[in-house]
Amino acid sequence: MSSIRKPGVRAALVAVPLALGVLATAVAPAGATASHRPGRALTCRGEGVDPDARVRYRTRTVIHAPLSTIWKVQTDVRRWPSWQSPVKTAERLDHGPLRAGSAFRWTTPVPPNPSTPATSLEITSTVEQLERGSCIRWTGPAIGEGLRIDGVHVWNFTKVRGGVLVRTEETHTGAQVDADVPTATKILGDGLEGWLSDLKTEAEAE
Repeated sequence: MSSIRKPGVRAALVAVPLALGVLATAVAPAGATASHRPGRALTCRGEGVDPDARVRYRTRTVIHAPLSTIWKVQTDVRRWPSWQSPVKTAERLDHGPLRAGSAFRWTTPVPPNPSTPATSLEITSTVEQLERGSCIRWTGPAIGEGLRIDGVHVWNFTKVRGGVLVRTEETHTGAQVDADVPTATKILGDGLEGWLSDLKTEAEAE
């Protein structure tokens, strides 16, 4: 698969943000601001996204809920399928509160297309840095038949008047996404906007 314009590659790439636990949407949540070419990268304990990645996206929104609630929803990985419909399974590979060194595995289906059969993407994420109530940074591959993408994802949480400013930035690297950076960036952006929207909905309803 040498070109992302082949139907099978494009279909598989579309599934990647879903594999990362988000419902792709072209509409940003209220209060969100986004950029695929941000200035200074988000960090957690001094570490950020992949500086060499060509595919990157950054966005933010204000969630009108307590920080403790937002943190609980975001870090309770096993509950992700209950509020993010594209996540079919999610399991912790360790126990206790999410922390640096924690790992989790999650899956999402990919429908059949002209170039590849129906398959499932499996993502194994490892928390590299975490500061409780402030930030999380995890890394890990999304792997399916004929597709591999390596991601780095950073989340920042900051109390503001009336709620919490949640900022997120992610980078993707891999042969498929590097073959068509604008398309891959658009797909990643739609995915992150969807994740923020779902997180906002869930946290504000608790």
